[in-house]
Amino acid sequence: MHKNGIGLKELKESRSTLKILTYSEFGDVILRAILLKESEELCNIFGKIIFSTKRNMTL
Repeated sequence: MHKNGIGLKELKESRSTLKILTYSEFGDVILRAILLKESEELCNIFGKIIFSTKRNMTL
């Protein structure tokens, strides 16, 4: 579970960087949008894994 937490932290950091690049209009618009969407989906997946693992540990 700890490694998933670290992965989620890194994904959130990457998502923040992509948002900064989006606001500053740096780089390819389409590529930024794809990467931002992908990072949000991965954050949701990792968040769900962590949530489910914590829930299952308390059962």
